[in-house]
Amino acid sequence: MSTAMRMRGLARKEIKQILRDPSAILIAFLLPIVLMVVDGYGISFDARHMKLAVVIAQFDDTTRGLNQALAASPYLDPRLMPNIIDAKKAMARGEILGILEVREDFSKRLHQAGSLPAPMGLSLNATDPNSARLLEGYINGAVATWLAGETGERRLSHTGGIVLENRYWFNPELRSADAIIPGVIAMVMTMSGTLLTALIVAREWERGTMESMLASPALMSEIIFAKLGCYFCLGIGSMAMAMVMAITIFDLPFRGSMLGLLPASGLFLIFALGLGLFISTLARNQFVASQIAFLATMLPAMMLSGMMFDIDSMPHWLQLITYIVPARYLVSILQTLFLAGDVWPVLWPNLLGLALSAAIAMAATLAITRRRLD
Repeated sequence: MSTAMRMRGLARKEIKQILRDPSAILIAFLLPIVLMVVDGYGISFDARHMKLAVVIAQFDDTTRGLNQALAASPYLDPRLMPNIIDAKKAMARGEILGILEVREDFSKRLHQAGSLPAPMGLSLNATDPNSARLLEGYINGAVATWLAGETGERRLSHTGGIVLENRYWFNPELRSADAIIPGVIAMVMTMSGTLLTALIVAREWERGTMESMLASPALMSEIIFAKLGCYFCLGIGSMAMAMVMAITIFDLPFRGSMLGLLPASGLFLIFALGLGLFISTLARNQFVASQIAFLATMLPAMMLSGMMFDIDSMPHWLQLITYIVPARYLVSILQTLFLAGDVWPVLWPNLLGLALSAAIAMAATLAITRRRLD
């Protein structure tokens, strides 16, 4: 029997198994939908309607205008409070994230030429430093916008200075989703790709199906590549669905091309499917295989890929560890393709990293898989 005939028979067997057992289709298509929706909407660094206590010692047209400017910001939810003591109690109870105190002589100093700066005090709940920094930036932006309008309208005295014009490249709206969703796609493909082979092949070991295949004339490499080929097609369909969801549901731009996306997707799926085969051969038990797959894929893809945390901000020793996490390379490729385009100086090194990861996963699977049952 020729190699081509054996491969056709093995491929036919895998297709029939997928059609009779829908778990592979559920892992390939339902799991990515659930993870994309939950993580895509659940993970966000954007903050809106942040609760802020505003304590104004003396009400007049100026301080009312300032309060209206704060209320007009979509990022702030200002709440007037009668005194600083009540505001501090509210922040201690967690009802507000910050206190803006406008002192008595604020309007007088603001409109009086040559006087000291108009006094305001800002207190922030820094339990979550990221939220505190965001709130501080939003308040400074709202106050600066109001002050610019006040300066033009009332012709307040000013000394000129530097006007800084900001320009945000690649993500002009500063949406955290534009940076996070490519990482979510990488995490989804890591999880679903590994589970496709880890769980289903482990089930074959439990049911004894693998014994029949090992007794067949097919070579071990032919059995492995037949499984990889069928599940690779499912993985590509899963990847395409995740990309469509990112573009249509989450409104991400895609500035790259298939020339960069297809090799990245293919190499990463070979790694993920090969890792799943490696895990299933070691475990030969569905429960153990699922636990190993989760620990080996989900956690590294979320924590060490650059999806949520900037790799350059990590300790140097941890940055070195991230190089053995293939999701790191896919996240970088997807972020580049979505937000910047086909920037090949960025894509090539990451594609090489994915190719090396895929080669190691396949070599390890071929090395550990033997035609014996022990």
